[in-house]
Amino acid sequence: MKKFIILISSLIISITTLSQAFADDVYIYVTRHGKTMFNNVHRAQGWSDTPLTKPGVEVAQQLGRGLKDVKFISVYSSDLGRARQTARIVLETKGDKIQINEMEGLREQCFGDYEGDFDPNMWTPAAQHLGYASDKELMADMAQGKVTLKAMMDAIAAVEKSGEAEDYNKVKNRMQASLKAIAESAKAQGGGNVLVVSHGLAIMAMVQEWQDKPITAGLGNASVTKIRYTDDGKFIVESLGDMSYVEKGKNQAK
Repeated sequence: MKKFIILISSLIISITTLSQAFADDVYIYVTRHGKTMFNNVHRAQGWSDTPLTKPGVEVAQQLGRGLKDVKFISVYSSDLGRARQTARIVLETKGDKIQINEMEGLREQCFGDYEGDFDPNMWTPAAQHLGYASDKELMADMAQGKVTLKAMMDAIAAVEKSGEAEDYNKVKNRMQASLKAIAESAKAQGGGNVLVVSHGLAIMAMVQEWQDKPITAGLGNASVTKIRYTDDGKFIVESLGDMSYVEKGKNQAK
């Protein structure tokens, strides 16, 4: 009888170990918030904040419908209102009652004195700092992969007068540290899917060095960047700026 109990105990331990081995991978759905008032009027919006517009609410609802079949074990957003509002709408649309965990580390790049100013008033000096005549020329070269995201974000920090603007490395490091903490928490729960709502430049800075080619375009509102966190602690970007979930949600609403 004693041998039988030991055998059963060993079998239970083996099954538990095996199930943990298969449950270790964590899938993180990192989405950009819905469109906001400042997005609409082309004003710089980093740590400053405005609420979602009607189209911003609608795209968050579409994302929620598109993610209907994805079961999330946890949800995170930056502590800025537009990200929190997007996360709430996605969950309400899905019908999920999950607590939203806010993290300051998931914020957008801080633009310092440029916060709330018109986009060209920030991007033109940044472009000139990099040797371009205008922000349009800078954006054209980004689209062709001729200027890096790092150079562009560093240029904003370089020309901003108060010294409050963040550079690329500062944003990248806090975003990656936040994602690591999120991933480890999910891993401790046995793995699964996690929803994270953050911001365009911040998401791109976080994943750029995990990509095998430069990022050449911004992320759409409510786009999903899907990242796998493996049992050996690596982040693998499976998709960048994916709008298929939004499109799926649009089709379901028809």
